[in-house]
Amino acid sequence: MISFNCPPYVGKELDYIKQAVEAHKICGDGEFTKKCNEWMEKRFGAQKVLLTTSGTTALDMAALLCDIKPGDEVILPSFTFSSTATSFVLAGATLVFVDIRPDTMNIDERKIEAAITDKTKVIVPVHYAGVACEMDTIMAIAKKHNLLVVEDAAQGVMSEYKGRALGTIGDFGCYSFHETKNYSMGEGGALVINHEKYNERAEILREKGTNRSKFFRGQVDKYTWVDFGDSYLPSELNAAYLWAQLNEADKINLDRIGTWNKYYEGLKPLADKGLFEIPTVPEECKHNAHMFYIKCRDLSERTELISFLKEHNVNSVFHYIPLHSAPAGLKYGRFHGVDEYTTQESEKLVRLPMYYGLNEVDCEQVIKSVIEFFK
Repeated sequence: MISFNCPPYVGKELDYIKQAVEAHKICGDGEFTKKCNEWMEKRFGAQKVLLTTSGTTALDMAALLCDIKPGDEVILPSFTFSSTATSFVLAGATLVFVDIRPDTMNIDERKIEAAITDKTKVIVPVHYAGVACEMDTIMAIAKKHNLLVVEDAAQGVMSEYKGRALGTIGDFGCYSFHETKNYSMGEGGALVINHEKYNERAEILREKGTNRSKFFRGQVDKYTWVDFGDSYLPSELNAAYLWAQLNEADKINLDRIGTWNKYYEGLKPLADKGLFEIPTVPEECKHNAHMFYIKCRDLSERTELISFLKEHNVNSVFHYIPLHSAPAGLKYGRFHGVDEYTTQESEKLVRLPMYYGLNEVDCEQVIKSVIEFFK
């Protein structure tokens, strides 16, 4: 069976984990945590990056730094993972879902402004499949209405919008290093902070409400509890695992792009005939080959395709059930406007196997099986 996903492994992970163990420093903020933070700051041109225990806790931190209060509203797409919503619910917000664009599956930037009320505090664009949302428009809307922007760039590490790294455009950006992502530490993530005024509070939040980071920098002679906080700091062992992959980031990226391009070239002839749709990447976007999907005619055809591929030893999967139709979505939010595309497009989408090291033979087998089904 050709796996849908295989966590990345480049060969140096265990060496670095061993180094952390031998240094007797396996809790957070050791050498490897700092190296990962600094690498992302330099590579992405980020003001500050803090490694976290997950993409979810990066979003938790962003929501808290936005100073969300009960009754505040947050605008986001319904076609996303629950973490995008849960983090803002945890902070006390009401969710306002808006429709997506059918081409990129991202939030429809043209429908955001109509959803804004006097309670709106934050816009959360989700960069689906590592393809950027229309950030110029979103940032202009945010500026006009004095709103904050939190980029859910969980799938967007190494992707760009008009030459800028995803996660560095809004007020905050959130990355994920879960085992299903392009770069992994098992469970992990990172918060990108794009304004210096948030730095100190972010460190306090991440260090259980203490000013411990200032103590270690020699800025205070002792540390104490100064504000609300939680334990968002990952283990040094996880950071060591990630560090191996950041050192090979371009190699991993090129490998995935190669697989994505093979899928695109192999399936485009049938897509051109209208048998299914393949991903759209706008000209201003540089993607990271986080996933390759096709969109079938409808839910019935998608179900048949997934079953057919499984019979041919190809593990493919569908993706999100729109949040606004889920029990928690109904409880914590509302859909603004008409659900023209969110449900319809989500029911068509099938994700094909995509991971670092997917060999050419298996890639060709996936393409062949898809073509056979549609023929």
